[in-house]
This record gives sequence, C-alpha cells and structure tokens, in this order.
Amino acid sequence: MALEQKLSLKLSQKLVMTPSLQQAIKLLQMTRMELQTVVAQELVENPVLEEGDETFESETPSEEEEEAAEPKAEEVASEELDHQESMDDIDLDAYFNDYLEGSTGPPMFEAREAPPLENTLTREPDLYDHLLWQLHMTDVSEQQREIAEVIIGNLDPDGFLVASKEELQLMGWQEEPGLTYTADHVEEALRLVQSFDPPGVACQSLQESLSRQLDARGEPANSLARRVVEEAWDLFLKRQFQQIAREFEMPLSELEPVVDSIRGLQLRPGRKFNTERTHYVEPDVHIAKVSGKYVILLNDDGMPRLRISNSYRRMLRNMMGDGKQADARQFIKEKLRSAIWLIKSLDQRQRTIYKVSDSIVRQQQAFLERGIEYLRPMVLRDVADDIGMHESTVSRVVSNKYMHTPRGLFPMKFFFHSGIDREYGSDISSLTVKGKIQQLIHDEDAKRPLSDSELTRMLQREGINIARRTVAKYRDELGVPSSTNRKQIF
Repeated sequence: MALEQKLSLKLSQKLVMTPSLQQAIKLLQMTRMELQTVVAQELVENPVLEEGDETFESETPSEEEEEAAEPKAEEVASEELDHQESMDDIDLDAYFNDYLEGSTGPPMFEAREAPPLENTLTREPDLYDHLLWQLHMTDVSEQQREIAEVIIGNLDPDGFLVASKEELQLMGWQEEPGLTYTADHVEEALRLVQSFDPPGVACQSLQESLSRQLDARGEPANSLARRVVEEAWDLFLKRQFQQIAREFEMPLSELEPVVDSIRGLQLRPGRKFNTERTHYVEPDVHIAKVSGKYVILLNDDGMPRLRISNSYRRMLRNMMGDGKQADARQFIKEKLRSAIWLIKSLDQRQRTIYKVSDSIVRQQQAFLERGIEYLRPMVLRDVADDIGMHESTVSRVVSNKYMHTPRGLFPMKFFFHSGIDREYGSDISSLTVKGKIQQLIHDEDAKRPLSDSELTRMLQREGINIARRTVAKYRDELGVPSSTNRKQIF
C-alpha cells in the first residue's frame, strides 16, 4: 500500500483570544484602584498616550481615521507662529524677578522650623512597640531584658503567649550556642512582662489573663469574682450560673453583679493596640432616583481622560515614505496601536458595567423601593441572558465592585444568591430568610431563646420550606450563637 500526500481545505470555527480581547477581559475584573495603577503605568511607558481634559470624548477612531485627522502643515506652522508671538508679548525678566534670590519684593513664604525627622512616625505603635517601650524604661539586668524581649516577640496580636516556658528556655541558643535560660530566669521575666500595660498580657490562657486583670483592678484574694474565675471556670464557660450559686451557697441574685463584673474584663487584652486601619469603600456605580426613575451613574472620579498625542500623530505622518526612519516609525505605530486598544478597552469596560448595573436595577427594583424583604432570588445567568453576554463576563463585572443605592452601599455580588421554595407565591431570597431569622432572634425572650427547631417551625408556618440544618447554617453565617449560649439566667 503506497502512501500519498494530499492537500485539502477545511472550514472550522474557533475562539481566538486576540491581544485586545485579553486586555479587555483583564481590565474588566480590576477594581478602581487597580485600574488607576494600570492607567498611570501606561501613561508613563507609552509616550503616544496622554491625559486629556474633561471635554475629551472617550470614543477613539481607528488608526486610519487617526492618520486622516492629522492637521495640515500650514495649520501647524500658524499655531507655532501665534504661540511665538504671544510669548514675545510677555516680559519674562519681570515675571521671574520676584522669585530670584535677592529680590526687593516681600518674601512669598515664611520660613518655619520643621520638626525633627525622628519625630515623624511612619506607622502607629502596636502592642509590641508599647511593651518594648515599657521594657526599655525599666531598670533590669541585660539577661532579663533579653528574655523579656523574647517573650514579647512570642505574643500574638491579642496579647497571649504562644510559646511554652520550656520553649522560652531553649531560645537562649539563638543568643549564644550552648546557652539556655533557667526556669527561674524565665519566670522572673514573664512576671515582669505581665506587670506591663495592658493588664492581662503575656498569659497562656484566658483564665490566667482574667486573673491578672482582677489583680490590676485590686480585687481581694478571697473576692467572689476571683473565686468564680479560679474555682468555677468550667461552669462559668458553660453558663451554668445556677450550679455556681449552689456550690457557693448563695442566692442567684447575688451572683448577677459578679458575672457582669467578669464580663467587663478584656477577652483580648491586646485588642486596643490593633493597628489595622479602616478600609473605606468607594462605589463604582451610583444609583439615584430622579423624577420617579432610577438613574445609573458610573464613578469616574480619579480616572484620567486618555487621548492620543497630536505631536506623535504629526511625527508619524512626517515619517511616511522615509526609509531611514523605518524603525522609529514602527515603534510609534506599535505604541499608537497599544494606546488605541487601551482606550477602547476602558470604554468597553464602562459600557459593560453600565449594562450589568442596569439589568440589576430593573430586576431588583422591588428591593430598591421596599427593602430587603422584597429582594428576589437572582443568579448570574439571569443577568447574562438579559444583556446577551456570557456568565463569565458578568462574573468579572461584579467581582470586587460596589454599588451605592438608596438602600445603602452593597457589593454587586450581594444581588446574586439562591432562592428557597415557598408554598405560595414565588421563591424567597436566602438573604430575606436570614433577615427573618435575625428578626425572630432579636424579638425572642432572652431567658427562653428560640432553638433552631423552633425557628424552623416558625418559618414553615409562614410558608417557607426550609430544613433545620439550613437554619443552623444561616444562624452561623449571621454570627449568632446557639440558643444555649444566648440564654440569660438573670
């Protein structure tokens, strides 16, 4: 059988990710801060791209239209001539005379003594800085100072010691091979750090921390609060206050102020030194109601208006037909093409965000009018079918973006969630069910809190088909403890 080579034609369809499409997809899922960084970097790297004024149109013509729109040489010459004439009319010597040294005019600025550089803080002091400052202000031996620094370095952000005393002894190897701290030296340094502010720091357990805080408060050794923490700790954690009262042979009413006093102690002594700053969210979309209709406004604050530099347009036109400048012409054409792709991708990003936001507003108008109880179940496919786009595109649009509505500020993903069947009417949103659970728990009797089974029965009486495990899951997501932990004895 002889082998034979043949040529054949075949038609097929396949998706090709062009560079412009890849760039558009990448920009679509960026946050506003990330997008501002990318645009600022492109402005630095691409000389053809420049920032325009507020009246610049965002739509960009094609490359052929760009070259056709080049100004004529006579117009350029006239503009340069007019500019030169206007500069001749200005007395530059008199203009800059006030800013030269030795000028007879009054000083423009008053010289002030700046604060020392070492007094300028780059960040707020945290728990470790606060403890080290107290340690360096204490007159102790060099070895005890080293052990105390090791102890402070092994505290978590809440102020608890995460290393055992045996591990602290072995850490002497880090200072000098063969050196280990003795148990007495570690214990002495540990007592020193525990005496620092805030009270209850450098403890290995919550029980020990509360005891240290009671010491700082000046509680007597035989006080009832100290006895509850030290002798009935397990019962206190389980909220078995009646049994504690029986063991201490006292009425339950006398135990109430003691429990309230213990609850006033700090569960995390290092919390007030937390240096995490508040992150403010700037919405990408604003929804406003104007004349009874909802209007969508895209947030463009901080985003520069991009345009193609006219200077490089003229430069590219002057290089036409010049073979000696072929490399320079090719470089400018590539940068021009990249700039046009970026401008078009940014414009497409804004258009897509507007389409998705408009679809969300139309489908969730009842929520905007009446509140969370009227939030309808919605998935990405509902919006994708409405605007004629793929689900992945909608997912990229709503990722890490926020929408400011008359009902408050919400992530755009807030409007996408599953639904729960009802015996009558349409499906109800899972967020609406969570709101009902939260309201039922808020209105319950604190001494007889509602269990998950009771909450399930109450929701089922309203026609909501929900299982008990789903109620327990929603309660955990809301951060609400179980009925046992919510129960108040007093």
